[in-house]
Amino acid sequence: MAASNWTMPHPSTFILLGILGLEVAHVWISIPFCAIYVIAILGNFTILSIVKTEPSLHGPMYYFLCMLAITDLVVSTSFVPKMLSIFWFNSREIDFSACLTQMYFIHGFSVMGSGILVAMALDRYVAICHPLRHSSILTKRVVAKIGLAVVLRGGMVVLPHPFLAKRWPYCRTNIIPHSYCEHIAMVKLACADTSVSSYYGLFVAFLVMGVDVFSIIVSYIQILRAIFSIPTKNAWHKTFRTCGSHLCVTLASYIPPLFSFLTHRFGHNVPQHFHILIANVYILVPPMLNPIIYGVSTKQIQDRLLQLFTHKET
Repeated sequence: MAASNWTMPHPSTFILLGILGLEVAHVWISIPFCAIYVIAILGNFTILSIVKTEPSLHGPMYYFLCMLAITDLVVSTSFVPKMLSIFWFNSREIDFSACLTQMYFIHGFSVMGSGILVAMALDRYVAICHPLRHSSILTKRVVAKIGLAVVLRGGMVVLPHPFLAKRWPYCRTNIIPHSYCEHIAMVKLACADTSVSSYYGLFVAFLVMGVDVFSIIVSYIQILRAIFSIPTKNAWHKTFRTCGSHLCVTLASYIPPLFSFLTHRFGHNVPQHFHILIANVYILVPPMLNPIIYGVSTKQIQDRLLQLFTHKET
C-alpha cells in the first residue's frame, strides 16, 4: 500500500498489517494464539468464580489475584479479537478513536498488572516476615487502598499517550506494521516532533519496570532472609511454596518484555516479524499462565475444581 497524505490532522482509520512478513502464515499462527486466548478466558473466569465462592480464599493475596485476572482479561480482549479478524478475515482497518482506545487499554492495564504483582509481593513479605500481624497490617481497607492506588497509577501514567497521539498530524501513512495499535508504532507514523511522547514513554517504562521490579526484588530478599532463618527443612519448603506461584507469575510477566526490549535495542539484525511475534507473546501468554500457575499451586483452587468435575460426572 502506498503512503497517503492528509489535509486533516489525522486519518479516519489506520491499517494494521498483522505480522509483517508472515502474512501467508496468518491462519496457522492464529491457531495457537486463539487457543491461548480461550485458555486465558476460561482460566481467569474460573479463578474469579472460585475465589468468589470459596470463603477460605477471601484474603489479600486472592483479592489481588482477582485483580490480576481482571487486568489479564481486559488486556487480552483488547487486542486478540481484532488480531484474529486480521488473520482470519483480512479485516485490517481500525477506526482512529478505536486505535487510541486499544492503545490506552493495553498499556494502561499492563501497568496495572505490574502494580498488582508488587502488591502480591508485599502480601507475601508480610505473610512470611510478619505472620502474626498479617491480618492486622493488610486489612480489607488497606487492600482496597492499595488496589485503588494501582488502578489510578495505571490509568494516569498512560493517559498522556492517547492525548498526545490525537494531536499529532499523520501526513505520511496510515499503515501500522503491527497486529495492534502499539504506542511506539504510532509514534513512528507521526510527521511532527514526537520527542516529548518518546521520552515520556521511556520514562513510564523505566518508572514501571524499574520501580516495580526493584520493589519485588527487595521484598524477595527479605523473604529469602526469613526463609533461610527457619531451622527445619519442612517449614522451609512449605514457606517457599507459598512464594513459588507468585515468583513464577512475576518471571512470566517481566522476562518476555525485557527480552523484547533488548532485541529492539541491540538486535539490529533481528527480523521485524520476530519483534511483532514477541510483542504478541508477552501480552498474550501471561494471562494464560497466571491462572494455570495458581490453579496448580493452590490447594483450595484444586479442591474446588475437583468438586466441580466430580459433580459433573455424578
